[in-house]
Amino acid sequence: MKGMLRQVRSYERSVQLLMANQFTINLGFYMLMPYLAAHLSGTLGLAGWLVGLVLGVRNFSQQGMFLVGGTLADRFGYKPLIVAGCVLRTLGFAMLGLVDTLPALLAASAATGLAGALFNPAVRAYLAAAAGERRLEAFALFNVFYQAGILLGPLVGMVLTGVNFRVTCLVSAGIFALLSIVQIRALPACGDGGGRRTGVLSQWRVVLVNRPFLLFSGAMIGSYVLSFQVYLALPLEVRRLGGEGEFGTAAVAVLFAVSGLSTILGQTRVTRWCKARMAAGRALAWGLLAMGLAFVPLLAATALPVPDAGPGRWALAAVPPALCALLLAIGTMITYPFEMDTIVQLSGDRLVATHYGLYNTICGIGITLGNLLTGAALDASRSAGLPALPWIALPALGLACSAALYTMHRTGRLAPPAGLKVAVG
Repeated sequence: MKGMLRQVRSYERSVQLLMANQFTINLGFYMLMPYLAAHLSGTLGLAGWLVGLVLGVRNFSQQGMFLVGGTLADRFGYKPLIVAGCVLRTLGFAMLGLVDTLPALLAASAATGLAGALFNPAVRAYLAAAAGERRLEAFALFNVFYQAGILLGPLVGMVLTGVNFRVTCLVSAGIFALLSIVQIRALPACGDGGGRRTGVLSQWRVVLVNRPFLLFSGAMIGSYVLSFQVYLALPLEVRRLGGEGEFGTAAVAVLFAVSGLSTILGQTRVTRWCKARMAAGRALAWGLLAMGLAFVPLLAATALPVPDAGPGRWALAAVPPALCALLLAIGTMITYPFEMDTIVQLSGDRLVATHYGLYNTICGIGITLGNLLTGAALDASRSAGLPALPWIALPALGLACSAALYTMHRTGRLAPPAGLKVAVG
């Protein structure tokens, strides 16, 4: 841990601030969002479909606007979009705690989603620019702060929500308000506004004709679908075998703890090891392969008899999913820094935020479709008596995406496209 902090201090102040900002952003977000559905359905008494609508509006406004957020960041600079996103999330989270009518809740939910679309591409583009040649290591450290916020946020939110959900919302809004002030005062301007030299449609055209970037984005969808199963397939499997009681709840909490703590403790070491031994394309291919193989313990567990009760059933419910979560985290540790760096490479180091914005949108759509198919596979496996079905499909996805990335690496398609800088300038 001391070595990691020493590495953080070796970067200039803006990079350090961006990492602290991302921790705080995730802390404020995850202390509230896991408990929002219970507030909407319980405290406010909304019907299930209305709860889904409110949450869906947030997700749609974020995923659907990433490209717009990235485009604006390239046109007006990264700092204004980061600040605007934090201010907007301040207002959105405060509203979620203070309003109780459906139109106001929808507006608040849309504001929180749009906020993420504004600052997410801008933060990553800013980090890439400020870290310079050390951006690979910077993205590794960034992921540590990112995961630390995800890990701590729900714990803080559980304590605050135990008092009152309104308190959780106002504290979270206060965190984003403080973050906005700090960034206004301390974050230097960054981003040359190069997008202003062309129209918005010209910006988008440059990104949309960047075929290697689009192929890379499509191949990387698999990593997001696979990693998201920590929130979907793994908890469902734990509760299927372990039940909905205290054991099931504790076992699901262990999944998140394993995923977050392993990243915090191992990310920089994994990145250092991979950088010294392999090119980015190979690292990406190995990372996707590791994420696919993460589901093999669950596949193997389907061959074992399921005890009716007792420690044997608990072990079967907890150990394979926890091992899967650990392997998924290792795969993500391998891929994430190289993934973020490759996007900059494929952009030709121009219109970086726009590229990040479109990348996030493509992966967001992929996650939605992937989760629908995963859910269908889980249902089909139970109704047809084929428990192995989803644990065969998910490794196959990882293998296919790994092969696609390795092929792109071998054919030179992960190198910066020739002539891209001229086309943008």
